[in-house]
Amino acid sequence: MAEVSSARAIGQEFLFTATDFARLRSMIYQRAGISLSDQKQEMAYGRLARRLRVLGYADFSAYLDDLERHPDSEEWVNFTNALTTNLTSFFREAHHFSMLEDYLRSIRPPVRIWCAASSTGEEAYSIAMTACEVWDSLSPPVDIVASDIDTNVLATAGRGVYAAERVNRLSPQRIRRFFLKGSGKNDGLVRVRPELRSMISFEQINLLDHRWPDHGPYDAIFCRNVMIYFDKPTQAGILARFASVMKPGGWLFAGHSENFINISSDFTLLGKTVYVLQESVNRMRMDTRGMR
Repeated sequence: MAEVSSARAIGQEFLFTATDFARLRSMIYQRAGISLSDQKQEMAYGRLARRLRVLGYADFSAYLDDLERHPDSEEWVNFTNALTTNLTSFFREAHHFSMLEDYLRSIRPPVRIWCAASSTGEEAYSIAMTACEVWDSLSPPVDIVASDIDTNVLATAGRGVYAAERVNRLSPQRIRRFFLKGSGKNDGLVRVRPELRSMISFEQINLLDHRWPDHGPYDAIFCRNVMIYFDKPTQAGILARFASVMKPGGWLFAGHSENFINISSDFTLLGKTVYVLQESVNRMRMDTRGMR
């Protein structure tokens, strides 16, 4: 009875027991590799209560039972979308884009980049803008694959329409060059220019899927502030797969709180959470020794 009482205190209108939360944690881990901490119980309740309300469930146990009984149900998409966190902005962690600019100037086109957790699109469009500035063209020799597990944010990314305040921190030059200002019923909105949109392919990719779409090899991969939701073995597996789809000398851009030094032998830190394939680093070291 103690579990039921505490569940009502946490769950408000829906019964959500510690057992339910344990099941939920296991299910999202198996589905998406996301490792929810003990402190996320109230967050999980708040995000999934909407689904129970829409579908008419009386408690979490019945909802989770139906998910497990129907592994191919579209409700799994809603379940996963609800439990993923999407926090992004244009040119977030700006030092990465300065490093990307230098990197793009140092390699031969055409260039392929994977934005592996694109959320609502700001990161992918920031990559595209950086490429346009490097080549001083709205049609640089760069293709970008932007993916996310959350179909809702991908739909927003594909539209490329944002509230005007989302671009307020960009320079006036960038706003004029890369965005169209809405008017009339679209007043207060901006849309990325179609040239930027044409550089990017948006698609749903679960990093835990056994097979990824064959879009590589990539010159660079952005996977920032995503690996923190995975445990260490999952991180190691994903990093090994990243290495297998990158070009020699390819760069991996990680999040500000992510550190892969003790997780993967495939990558070596360049600095400021940017990594390079270890194979290419070893080759550079050999070339340097040969020049002495």
